[in-house]
Amino acid sequence: MTIRGKDSLGGRAAVVGIGATEFSKDSGRSELKLAVEAVRAALDDAGLSPADVDGMVTFTMDTSPEITVAQAAGIGELSFFSRVHYGGGAACATVQQAALAIAAGIADVVVCYRAFNERSGRRFGAGVQRREPSAEGAALGWNLPFGLLTPASWVAMAARRYLHVYGLSPDAFGHVAVTARRHAATNPAAYFHGRPISLADHAASRWVVEPLRLLDCCQETDGGQALVVTGVERARDLPRPPAVVLAAAQGAGRAQEQMTSFYRDELTGLPEMGVVARQLWQTSGLTPADIDVGIVYDHFTPFVLMQLEEFGFCGPGEGADFVAGEALPLNTHGGQLGEAYLHGMNGIAEAVRQLRGTAVNQIPGAATALVTAGTGVPTSGLVLGAAPG
Repeated sequence: MTIRGKDSLGGRAAVVGIGATEFSKDSGRSELKLAVEAVRAALDDAGLSPADVDGMVTFTMDTSPEITVAQAAGIGELSFFSRVHYGGGAACATVQQAALAIAAGIADVVVCYRAFNERSGRRFGAGVQRREPSAEGAALGWNLPFGLLTPASWVAMAARRYLHVYGLSPDAFGHVAVTARRHAATNPAAYFHGRPISLADHAASRWVVEPLRLLDCCQETDGGQALVVTGVERARDLPRPPAVVLAAAQGAGRAQEQMTSFYRDELTGLPEMGVVARQLWQTSGLTPADIDVGIVYDHFTPFVLMQLEEFGFCGPGEGADFVAGEALPLNTHGGQLGEAYLHGMNGIAEAVRQLRGTAVNQIPGAATALVTAGTGVPTSGLVLGAAPG
């Protein structure tokens, strides 16, 4: 494909509020209640009330509809509501859709949210269980009979090819896991707070689906996260420093399937994230050298390496050495490997904290952050920037 020119969304909207529940393995309450708690916390953080909200965005894979959450949270009339498909690939796109609505004058204050009991309730890591007939389900029929039943098994196919092509061993994935857990260890909100790991720990962890070990796979989490998005003009009057949306993009690649794009010419990259990367760099006018913090979706460690390569932080097959060299502060909240698996929404919140200067593992002077959403599926990304002083 030929990438489009620079779009006009950058600089029109900002994230002005973030709120979350605790991250646990058994929340003891409904997913609706988790969503409402997160939404109210985000509005409090933004210095806004439920009456200010006129838009809501969430994921298709969600049991708490926009109008139900609005009613339970005390929000009144809505002029915009939307859902984004493809699981974790939707995370950054929720902010993109909010920003689009604001830029077009359709809404003024939009709440993006994600809440689920993904450990005590439906476990996404369990893979395909009950599925209504669909075209997507038919595509999975080519893989399920051969034992490819879970996300880990789907990713393992690409990971094996990646290692073969670049002459690497599964230990190459360990630096991602160690980095995430190091940051989680100093983050009180993280499930793995106080529990760093070493490369030896990674290498000793059991196989899940070779070449993926247990410590290559993200956890499962109960919890909720919400974000408040509004226009940059209104953001200036709110109490918290805004994180300006410098660029936002979605991407699906050629021969794209949901986690099982095995019929592509090559399996060592993530073309869908390449689409996102090209658009983010073109719209923001930035390059990898301009990014202060990387919040890279880490449901499985191999896909972190491939994402860094797609964005041009390093060359193909060089992702492991790049992470080991710590040239880019990566997943400073602990990521989904260490903090919580909220389908990437907690990563957006961490980027906002870094730009505010309030993160637990704060990067001094952080002014730009790259955030990516789920990979292996049609996906999305953001470049956020600190507001000019």
